[in-house]
Amino acid sequence: MVYLTGAGPGDIDLLTVKALKIVKKADIIIYDRLVNIELLEYAKKDVVLVYVGKEKDNHKVPQDEINEIIYQASLKYEHVVRLKGGDPFVFGRGAEEALYLVQRNQKFEIIPGITSAISVPAYAGIPVTHRGITPSFRVVTGHTKSSNDVANINWSSFVENETIVFLMGLHNIQLIVNKLLDIGKPPSYPCAIITDGTTSKQQVLVGTLETIVQLSKKAKSPSIIIVGEVVNLRKELNWFK
Repeated sequence: MVYLTGAGPGDIDLLTVKALKIVKKADIIIYDRLVNIELLEYAKKDVVLVYVGKEKDNHKVPQDEINEIIYQASLKYEHVVRLKGGDPFVFGRGAEEALYLVQRNQKFEIIPGITSAISVPAYAGIPVTHRGITPSFRVVTGHTKSSNDVANINWSSFVENETIVFLMGLHNIQLIVNKLLDIGKPPSYPCAIITDGTTSKQQVLVGTLETIVQLSKKAKSPSIIIVGEVVNLRKELNWFK
């Protein structure tokens, strides 16, 4: 059985109970760059560890190969854990891996994780919704096969007062800012970049659409970008030091 498992956003204490149980049972763990490696200490001493981390423009193992590694492991081991940062079905390519197994008649289970789209802003004192400020939030990928794909997002569909969370968007932040200005967001619109969220290395940069590109030079991956009036609540709700 393959367990496509979300490891959460970084803080080891945010791993779900179910995920922890399967990590302890795993015969092999195939894990990503964004997984807190301290989680691996809970695994059996004889567990097989396979690192398949990917960074921008440096895919150590291409996705097609990862799919096959998972499949081959499922033929050999009883408990195969595919461990991913955040949630496997939120821009984690978990569905691609699941479909690959379905096509080969291999059983799998999805173990959701706490997504960084909500938890990282929370650790920065920024709620993604707040009564009287925003009735909705949207999670958008900031990184696709090419910048053209990001440019082709239906930006005009964005609701005027909704919170927007961009995952993996640091490299395309200038494009993102330009598109938001194009749809009518004012230059003074609040936004923040959160790097290494929920961890002891967490860094929060708060600015506006006018200043955030310059501020982004102080940030590094992994980062998320959050845009909306809720960013202003950080002044009162910043609890994580």
